[in-house]
Amino acid sequence: MAKDKKTILVTGGCGFIGSHIAETLVKKDYKVRILDNLSTGKLENIAAIPSQKIEVLLGDITDIATVEIAMKGCEYVFHEAAIASVPKSVKDPIGTDKINYAATLNVLEAARKHSVRRVVFAGSAAVYGDEPTLPKKESMPTNPITPYGVDKLASELMGHCYNRTFGVEFVCLRYFNVFGRRQDPSSPYSGVISIFCDRIFQGIAPVIFGDGQQSRDFVHVSDVVAANILVMEHPDAAGRTFNVGRGKATSLLDIAHLLNDLTGQNLQPIHKEPRPGDIRHSLADNTALTALGWLPKVTIREGLAELIKATQIAA
Repeated sequence: MAKDKKTILVTGGCGFIGSHIAETLVKKDYKVRILDNLSTGKLENIAAIPSQKIEVLLGDITDIATVEIAMKGCEYVFHEAAIASVPKSVKDPIGTDKINYAATLNVLEAARKHSVRRVVFAGSAAVYGDEPTLPKKESMPTNPITPYGVDKLASELMGHCYNRTFGVEFVCLRYFNVFGRRQDPSSPYSGVISIFCDRIFQGIAPVIFGDGQQSRDFVHVSDVVAANILVMEHPDAAGRTFNVGRGKATSLLDIAHLLNDLTGQNLQPIHKEPRPGDIRHSLADNTALTALGWLPKVTIREGLAELIKATQIAA
Protein backbone atom coordinates (compact mmCIF):
# COMPACT_ATOMS: atom_id res chain seq x y z
CA MET A 1 0.00 0.00 0.00
CA ALA A 2 1.50 3.28 -1.09
CA LYS A 3 2.40 5.49 1.87
CA ASP A 4 1.50 8.69 0.08
CA LYS A 5 -2.09 7.67 -0.44
CA LYS A 6 -4.77 9.23 1.76
CA THR A 7 -6.58 7.26 4.48
CA ILE A 8 -10.29 6.89 3.84
CA LEU A 9 -12.96 5.75 6.29
CA VAL A 10 -15.97 3.79 5.06
CA THR A 11 -18.72 3.45 7.65
CA GLY A 12 -20.82 0.39 6.95
CA GLY A 13 -17.95 -0.88 4.83
CA CYS A 14 -18.97 -4.51 5.25
CA GLY A 15 -22.42 -3.82 3.88
CA PHE A 16 -23.83 -3.90 0.38
CA ILE A 17 -22.70 -0.58 -1.09
CA GLY A 18 -19.95 0.12 1.45
CA SER A 19 -18.07 -3.08 0.64
CA HIS A 20 -18.05 -2.22 -3.06
CA ILE A 21 -16.71 1.26 -2.27
CA ALA A 22 -14.00 -0.19 -0.01
CA GLU A 23 -12.99 -2.74 -2.61
CA THR A 24 -12.71 -0.11 -5.33
CA LEU A 25 -10.68 2.22 -3.12
CA VAL A 26 -8.23 -0.59 -2.29
CA LYS A 27 -7.83 -1.32 -6.00
CA LYS A 28 -6.93 2.34 -6.42
CA ASP A 29 -4.29 1.84 -3.70
CA TYR A 30 -5.90 4.02 -1.06
CA LYS A 31 -5.53 3.23 2.62
CA VAL A 32 -8.98 2.04 3.69
CA ARG A 33 -10.45 1.79 7.15
CA ILE A 34 -13.87 0.26 7.75
CA LEU A 35 -16.17 0.83 10.71
CA ASP A 36 -19.01 -1.68 10.92
CA ASN A 37 -20.95 -3.41 13.68
CA LEU A 38 -21.93 -6.29 11.37
CA SER A 39 -25.62 -5.89 12.21
CA THR A 40 -26.37 -6.20 8.51
CA GLY A 41 -22.89 -6.14 7.01
CA LYS A 42 -20.82 -9.28 6.58
CA LEU A 43 -17.09 -9.89 6.72
CA GLU A 44 -17.50 -12.18 3.71
CA ASN A 45 -18.37 -9.07 1.66
CA ILE A 46 -14.77 -7.89 2.01
CA ALA A 47 -13.16 -11.35 1.97
CA ALA A 48 -11.68 -10.72 -1.46
CA ILE A 49 -9.71 -7.71 -0.18
CA PRO A 50 -6.21 -8.67 1.04
CA SER A 51 -6.20 -8.25 4.82
CA GLN A 52 -2.98 -6.22 4.79
CA LYS A 53 -4.65 -3.61 2.58
CA ILE A 54 -7.57 -2.84 4.84
CA GLU A 55 -8.22 -2.03 8.48
CA VAL A 56 -11.50 -3.23 9.96
CA LEU A 57 -12.83 -1.77 13.19
CA LEU A 58 -15.81 -3.57 14.68
CA GLY A 59 -17.91 -0.94 16.39
CA ASP A 60 -21.11 1.06 16.35
CA ILE A 61 -21.56 4.51 14.81
CA THR A 62 -24.03 5.36 17.58
CA ASP A 63 -21.05 5.56 19.95
CA ILE A 64 -19.26 8.87 19.40
CA ALA A 65 -16.01 7.66 21.04
CA THR A 66 -15.85 4.74 18.61
CA VAL A 67 -16.48 7.02 15.65
CA GLU A 68 -13.71 9.39 16.75
CA ILE A 69 -11.25 6.51 17.01
CA ALA A 70 -12.18 5.40 13.51
CA MET A 71 -11.96 8.94 12.17
CA LYS A 72 -8.44 9.69 13.43
CA GLY A 73 -6.02 10.29 10.59
CA CYS A 74 -8.64 10.09 7.83
CA GLU A 75 -8.89 12.65 5.08
CA TYR A 76 -12.11 11.45 3.49
CA VAL A 77 -15.18 9.63 4.78
CA PHE A 78 -17.84 7.67 2.96
CA HIS A 79 -20.77 7.43 5.35
CA GLU A 80 -22.75 4.38 4.22
CA ALA A 81 -23.81 2.90 7.56
CA ALA A 82 -27.58 3.00 7.97
CA ILE A 83 -30.73 0.98 8.35
CA ALA A 84 -31.66 1.07 4.68
CA SER A 85 -35.29 0.14 5.12
CA VAL A 86 -38.43 2.22 4.74
CA PRO A 87 -40.70 -0.48 6.28
CA LYS A 88 -38.41 -0.91 9.28
CA SER A 89 -38.40 2.83 9.91
CA VAL A 90 -42.20 2.80 9.89
CA LYS A 91 -42.17 -0.07 12.36
CA ASP A 92 -39.47 1.41 14.62
CA PRO A 93 -39.00 5.17 14.07
CA ILE A 94 -37.01 5.73 17.27
CA GLY A 95 -34.62 2.83 16.70
CA THR A 96 -33.90 3.78 13.11
CA ASP A 97 -33.46 7.47 13.98
CA LYS A 98 -30.61 6.60 16.37
CA ILE A 99 -28.69 5.10 13.47
CA ASN A 100 -29.90 7.04 10.44
CA TYR A 101 -29.79 10.53 11.90
CA ALA A 102 -28.22 10.73 15.37
CA ALA A 103 -25.25 8.59 14.34
CA THR A 104 -24.76 10.71 11.23
CA LEU A 105 -24.34 13.68 13.54
CA ASN A 106 -21.66 11.65 15.35
CA VAL A 107 -19.87 11.15 12.04
CA LEU A 108 -20.05 14.85 11.16
CA GLU A 109 -18.87 15.98 14.58
CA ALA A 110 -15.97 13.51 14.59
CA ALA A 111 -15.05 14.67 11.09
CA ARG A 112 -14.97 18.27 12.35
CA LYS A 113 -12.81 17.42 15.35
CA HIS A 114 -10.32 15.45 13.27
CA SER A 115 -10.17 17.94 10.39
CA VAL A 116 -11.51 15.55 7.77
CA ARG A 117 -11.49 17.21 4.38
CA ARG A 118 -14.71 15.81 2.93
CA VAL A 119 -17.64 13.60 3.95
CA VAL A 120 -19.61 11.84 1.22
CA PHE A 121 -23.03 10.87 2.53
CA ALA A 122 -25.34 8.10 1.34
CA GLY A 123 -28.55 10.05 0.98
CA SER A 124 -31.82 8.80 -0.47
CA ALA A 125 -34.49 9.61 -3.02
CA ALA A 126 -36.94 8.98 -0.16
CA VAL A 127 -36.55 12.65 0.73
CA TYR A 128 -38.78 13.57 -2.22
CA GLY A 129 -41.78 11.69 -0.82
CA ASP A 130 -44.77 10.98 -3.02
CA GLU A 131 -45.07 14.29 -4.87
CA PRO A 132 -45.91 13.06 -8.41
CA THR A 133 -43.74 15.40 -10.50
CA LEU A 134 -41.12 13.43 -12.47
CA PRO A 135 -38.21 13.29 -12.91
CA LYS A 136 -37.00 14.32 -9.47
CA LYS A 137 -34.60 17.25 -9.48
CA GLU A 138 -32.37 18.23 -6.59
CA SER A 139 -33.96 21.70 -6.58
CA MET A 140 -37.43 20.31 -5.94
CA PRO A 141 -39.06 20.76 -2.52
CA THR A 142 -38.54 17.77 -0.25
CA ASN A 143 -41.49 16.13 1.48
CA PRO A 144 -40.57 12.74 2.95
CA ILE A 145 -43.50 10.57 4.01
CA THR A 146 -41.62 8.02 6.13
CA PRO A 147 -39.30 8.20 9.15
CA TYR A 148 -36.53 6.84 6.92
CA GLY A 149 -36.93 9.74 4.49
CA VAL A 150 -37.07 12.27 7.33
CA ASP A 151 -33.87 10.88 8.86
CA LYS A 152 -32.07 11.03 5.52
CA LEU A 153 -33.20 14.59 4.91
CA ALA A 154 -32.25 15.71 8.42
CA SER A 155 -28.82 14.13 7.96
CA GLU A 156 -28.40 15.84 4.63
CA LEU A 157 -29.34 19.24 6.07
CA MET A 158 -26.99 18.80 9.02
CA GLY A 159 -24.19 17.82 6.65
CA HIS A 160 -24.66 21.02 4.67
CA CYS A 161 -24.74 22.93 7.95
CA TYR A 162 -21.35 21.47 8.90
CA ASN A 163 -20.12 22.38 5.43
CA ARG A 164 -21.12 26.04 5.82
CA THR A 165 -20.52 26.52 9.54
CA PHE A 166 -17.46 24.39 10.27
CA GLY A 167 -15.81 24.02 6.87
CA VAL A 168 -16.22 20.23 6.71
CA GLU A 169 -16.76 19.67 3.00
CA PHE A 170 -19.93 17.65 2.53
CA VAL A 171 -21.49 15.94 -0.48
CA CYS A 172 -24.85 14.20 -0.44
CA LEU A 173 -25.64 11.51 -2.99
CA ARG A 174 -29.35 10.80 -3.14
CA TYR A 175 -29.42 7.15 -4.10
CA PHE A 176 -32.37 5.88 -6.05
CA ASN A 177 -32.91 2.08 -6.15
CA VAL A 178 -29.46 0.50 -5.99
CA PHE A 179 -29.05 -3.16 -6.92
CA GLY A 180 -26.26 -5.66 -7.46
CA ARG A 181 -24.14 -8.33 -5.82
CA ARG A 182 -24.02 -8.55 -1.99
CA GLN A 183 -27.49 -7.15 -1.44
CA ASP A 184 -28.82 -9.65 1.07
CA PRO A 185 -32.11 -11.18 -0.16
CA SER A 186 -32.80 -12.97 3.12
CA SER A 187 -34.27 -9.90 4.80
CA PRO A 188 -37.83 -8.76 4.01
CA TYR A 189 -36.40 -5.23 3.98
CA SER A 190 -33.89 -5.91 1.22
CA GLY A 191 -34.05 -4.39 -2.24
CA VAL A 192 -36.82 -5.72 -4.43
CA ILE A 193 -34.43 -6.94 -7.14
CA SER A 194 -32.33 -9.08 -4.81
CA ILE A 195 -35.48 -10.64 -3.33
CA PHE A 196 -37.02 -11.23 -6.78
CA CYS A 197 -33.79 -12.75 -8.06
CA ASP A 198 -33.45 -15.06 -5.08
CA ARG A 199 -37.03 -16.33 -5.37
CA ILE A 200 -36.97 -16.82 -9.13
CA PHE A 201 -33.65 -18.64 -8.88
CA GLN A 202 -35.34 -21.04 -6.46
CA GLY A 203 -38.31 -21.46 -8.79
CA ILE A 204 -40.61 -19.49 -6.48
CA ALA A 205 -42.90 -16.76 -7.79
CA PRO A 206 -41.92 -13.24 -6.70
CA VAL A 207 -44.24 -11.25 -4.46
CA ILE A 208 -45.32 -7.79 -5.58
CA PHE A 209 -46.99 -5.42 -3.13
CA GLY A 210 -49.57 -3.73 -5.35
CA ASP A 211 -50.32 -4.10 -9.05
CA GLY A 212 -46.68 -4.11 -10.17
CA GLN A 213 -47.04 -1.04 -12.33
CA GLN A 214 -45.16 1.03 -9.79
CA SER A 215 -41.78 1.98 -11.20
CA ARG A 216 -38.33 2.72 -9.86
CA ASP A 217 -35.07 4.13 -11.15
CA PHE A 218 -32.81 1.11 -10.66
CA VAL A 219 -29.09 1.87 -10.69
CA HIS A 220 -26.30 -0.70 -10.52
CA VAL A 221 -24.00 -0.66 -7.52
CA SER A 222 -20.89 -0.26 -9.69
CA ASP A 223 -22.31 2.99 -11.09
CA VAL A 224 -23.10 4.16 -7.55
CA VAL A 225 -19.51 3.44 -6.52
CA ALA A 226 -18.27 5.42 -9.51
CA ALA A 227 -20.40 8.37 -8.40
CA ASN A 228 -18.92 8.19 -4.90
CA ILE A 229 -15.35 8.07 -6.14
CA LEU A 230 -16.00 10.96 -8.51
CA VAL A 231 -17.37 13.35 -5.89
CA MET A 232 -14.74 12.43 -3.31
CA GLU A 233 -12.27 14.97 -4.65
CA HIS A 234 -14.09 16.79 -7.45
CA PRO A 235 -13.68 20.53 -6.84
CA ASP A 236 -17.24 21.29 -7.99
CA ALA A 237 -18.93 18.73 -5.73
CA ALA A 238 -18.37 20.17 -2.24
CA GLY A 239 -21.48 21.51 -0.53
CA ARG A 240 -23.83 20.00 -3.09
CA THR A 241 -26.47 17.29 -3.37
CA PHE A 242 -26.72 14.95 -6.35
CA ASN A 243 -29.26 12.43 -7.54
CA VAL A 244 -27.75 9.02 -8.35
CA GLY A 245 -30.01 7.19 -10.77
CA ARG A 246 -29.92 6.04 -14.38
CA GLY A 247 -32.65 8.47 -15.37
CA LYS A 248 -34.81 5.59 -16.60
CA ALA A 249 -37.80 4.01 -14.87
CA THR A 250 -38.59 0.29 -14.82
CA SER A 251 -41.77 -1.25 -13.42
CA LEU A 252 -41.69 -4.15 -10.98
CA LEU A 253 -43.60 -6.28 -13.49
CA ASP A 254 -40.89 -5.55 -16.07
CA ILE A 255 -38.23 -6.69 -13.57
CA ALA A 256 -40.13 -9.94 -13.00
CA HIS A 257 -40.46 -10.48 -16.77
CA LEU A 258 -36.75 -9.81 -17.33
CA LEU A 259 -35.75 -12.27 -14.63
CA ASN A 260 -38.05 -14.91 -16.11
CA ASP A 261 -36.51 -14.31 -19.52
CA LEU A 262 -32.94 -14.54 -18.22
CA THR A 263 -33.65 -17.76 -16.31
CA GLY A 264 -35.92 -19.40 -18.89
CA GLN A 265 -38.88 -19.52 -16.52
CA ASN A 266 -42.44 -18.23 -16.48
CA LEU A 267 -43.20 -17.56 -12.83
CA GLN A 268 -46.20 -15.26 -12.43
CA PRO A 269 -45.88 -12.73 -9.58
CA ILE A 270 -48.05 -13.07 -6.50
CA HIS A 271 -49.76 -9.76 -5.72
CA LYS A 272 -50.37 -8.55 -2.17
CA GLU A 273 -51.63 -5.34 -0.60
CA PRO A 274 -49.37 -2.27 -1.00
CA ARG A 275 -47.08 -1.52 1.95
CA PRO A 276 -47.29 1.72 3.95
CA GLY A 277 -44.68 4.24 2.88
CA ASP A 278 -44.23 2.84 -0.63
CA ILE A 279 -44.45 5.44 -3.38
CA ARG A 280 -45.92 4.88 -6.83
CA HIS A 281 -43.18 6.11 -9.15
CA SER A 282 -39.61 7.31 -8.80
CA LEU A 283 -37.29 8.68 -11.47
CA ALA A 284 -34.08 10.68 -11.20
CA ASP A 285 -32.95 13.72 -13.09
CA ASN A 286 -29.21 13.01 -13.06
CA THR A 287 -28.00 15.94 -15.13
CA ALA A 288 -26.19 17.59 -12.21
CA LEU A 289 -24.04 14.52 -11.67
CA THR A 290 -23.48 13.80 -15.35
CA ALA A 291 -22.26 17.39 -15.70
CA LEU A 292 -19.33 16.38 -13.46
CA GLY A 293 -18.49 13.53 -15.81
CA TRP A 294 -20.50 10.61 -14.35
CA LEU A 295 -22.36 8.28 -16.69
CA PRO A 296 -24.23 5.11 -15.66
CA LYS A 297 -22.80 2.21 -17.65
CA VAL A 298 -24.71 -0.89 -16.54
CA THR A 299 -28.15 -1.55 -18.04
CA ILE A 300 -30.91 -3.25 -16.04
CA ARG A 301 -30.60 -6.42 -18.11
CA GLU A 302 -26.81 -6.53 -17.72
CA GLY A 303 -27.06 -5.98 -13.99
CA LEU A 304 -29.71 -8.67 -13.59
CA ALA A 305 -27.66 -11.15 -15.61
CA GLU A 306 -24.65 -10.50 -13.37
CA LEU A 307 -26.79 -10.91 -10.26
CA ILE A 308 -28.22 -14.21 -11.49
CA LYS A 309 -24.72 -15.49 -12.22
CA ALA A 310 -23.54 -14.47 -8.76
CA THR A 311 -26.56 -16.16 -7.19
CA GLN A 312 -25.84 -19.37 -9.09
CA ILE A 313 -22.20 -19.36 -8.00
CA ALA A 314 -23.19 -18.76 -4.37
CA ALA A 315 -25.63 -21.66 -4.52
